[in-house]
Amino acid sequence: MKSYQLEGLDCANCAMKIEKKVQAIPGVKEASVNFATGKMMIDADKAVIEAIEKQATEEIHRLEPEVKVIEVKNQISENHEPEKENKTALLRIIIASLSLLLLFLWKPAEPIRFVTFFAIFVLIGFDVIKQAVVNIRKGQVFDENFLMSIATIGAMMIGEYPEAVAVMLFYQIGEYFQHFAVDQSRRSIRELMAIRPEVAHVITESGLVNKQPEEVQIGESVMVKPGERIPLDGTILKGQSLVDTSALTGESLPKEVMSGENVLSGFINKTHPLTIEVKKNYENSTISKLLELVETASSKKAPAEKFITKFARYYTPIVVALAVLLATVPPLLFEGDFSEWIYRALTFLVISCPCALVISVPLSFFGGIGGASKRGILVKGGNYLELLARTETVVFDKTGTLTKGDFAVQKVVSTIDEKAFMKYVASLENVSTHPIAKAVMDTYSGPLYEIEEPAEIAGEGINAQVKGQEVLVGNQKLLARYGVEQPENHEIGTLIYLAIDSQLMGYLVIADTIKPDATFAIETLKKVGVKKTVMLTGDAQKIAEQVAKEVGVDTVYSELLPEDKVEKLEALMRETTQKTAFVGDGINDAPVLARADVGIAMGGLGSDAAIEAADVVIMNDEPSKLAEAIQISRKTLKIVKQNIAFAIGVKVIVLVLGAIGFASMGNAVFADVGVTLIAVLNAMRGLSVKKVK
Repeated sequence: MKSYQLEGLDCANCAMKIEKKVQAIPGVKEASVNFATGKMMIDADKAVIEAIEKQATEEIHRLEPEVKVIEVKNQISENHEPEKENKTALLRIIIASLSLLLLFLWKPAEPIRFVTFFAIFVLIGFDVIKQAVVNIRKGQVFDENFLMSIATIGAMMIGEYPEAVAVMLFYQIGEYFQHFAVDQSRRSIRELMAIRPEVAHVITESGLVNKQPEEVQIGESVMVKPGERIPLDGTILKGQSLVDTSALTGESLPKEVMSGENVLSGFINKTHPLTIEVKKNYENSTISKLLELVETASSKKAPAEKFITKFARYYTPIVVALAVLLATVPPLLFEGDFSEWIYRALTFLVISCPCALVISVPLSFFGGIGGASKRGILVKGGNYLELLARTETVVFDKTGTLTKGDFAVQKVVSTIDEKAFMKYVASLENVSTHPIAKAVMDTYSGPLYEIEEPAEIAGEGINAQVKGQEVLVGNQKLLARYGVEQPENHEIGTLIYLAIDSQLMGYLVIADTIKPDATFAIETLKKVGVKKTVMLTGDAQKIAEQVAKEVGVDTVYSELLPEDKVEKLEALMRETTQKTAFVGDGINDAPVLARADVGIAMGGLGSDAAIEAADVVIMNDEPSKLAEAIQISRKTLKIVKQNIAFAIGVKVIVLVLGAIGFASMGNAVFADVGVTLIAVLNAMRGLSVKKVK
């Protein structure tokens, strides 16, 4: 898939036409044009992409000669609107407004009245009429310029000079503010995505050499100064500093890093210089993958976007046909005044452009995707955002999602001093490489006994001599092997016993650690309207039930094999009429993530597998981000519905009022550009995100 910037694209309807034309080119698998960002995506085989690119450019230049097609390579291209053109438009609006005001005060007689109004009309409407003529030559009749030209020229012909000039003036004012609002929204999105490192200071024998991140090779060392972004993924060779990870995780609290630790591109170095060995080239770096995924998210359209595309295709021709009927049928049937019905028909034409919907709906979804990325939540398309908004059941995997996926000592029960107990256990576990041994050594930091004749029995534990005593550290099987009596124990977790000379000294409980915000995550999901939470795990029933009880999950299914998880998820999906999301670590849960309505992967930061596997990626290890993702998606869908209802509602009302003679062409202009402006401003609320409390 290749990405292109369409510079000079300032018409939402034009974006829709370009998308349709490019999609029809032979060899194109999928094509999408996002008016919100001015981006076009083309998916085609490598063998034909160059020919398709050439043909697409020709088609775009035929449709929109002013639009430049620029291939985007490894960066977010900045589509700056030409300021000179905006200033010229503003100057024309000011001159026309003052001239119109002067005419209303002066009230000249004919023919001076016609000449002056006509001069102002040409000044303010010449570019619209010119573009309409150009488009007619291309066979594009039903566009905004043509409809506005016909409506205002028609008003001039029936003697409504002030109305014609005022309508064209209000239209141009609306267009000016509409372009300004869209430009501001694009600038907000560009700022949001402006996390690409600009330069890498490569360390060479002759000193520091500045290179583009794309030019740096794996194995080279780079210097990152305080205040700079880390350009590429790598390992710290020298230095200790605080780094700002908010661009990737949404968290404002800096993280301390030091020599030997891995850091990711996009982090901002805050306090001290760092020397980093590059481990991934730019194309495969974290920041590059994230930018690419957010950019391509616009190509995956939500059902609401697809509906608007179809609606716009039929809306304009239908309204134009109704306008023709309105201008001809009533005066013929009822012998009415033709000029009155023509005026009403011209009002219809002004309202017949669907720009408010074509612009605001995609912009709303992109605003939601951008707002989510600010919080460290990567949504791969508007379609997934809409599915997430309709999610009522959330299914969790346990290990790595609600728990940390590591072993830790949770409890020590001993008949001797706890420090002495841990010293014995650690002295024997120190010779083992088992994960349980690691958990013990992470807990104990004191001196160790010298041990003799250590013998590790697979699946049971270790036997050794300590100060002439026989010491056993292991599970119940080890105790039974050596005939050590043991009381019945109902503790939940992995139990490690200590016996000295066949006498039981106590035990410790090792279990997976529940994530600090797991309970809060379940609580916030309930607050945002999730009706059911479920946990699926392969762990033993007792352990699973204990974790579920502690975090507050409604239902738990334990001792499941991977294929059992898929079957259980399908059963849960059949029980609800709404959507079901599955949350996993993105590594071992690929089949379940793929089967769910929405697959959500945790811990995407630095994990290519997680980013590739899921529809939604939470970049850090906080399950509480899930409630934020659902909240953002529901807010976005609410904005989309508001814009659709508002735009269609106002247009229908003004159409009805226009047909019965109660709406002027000025009202029709508001129903067109005024509604578009309000809808665009409403769409940009998606970029503002509040944390769930």
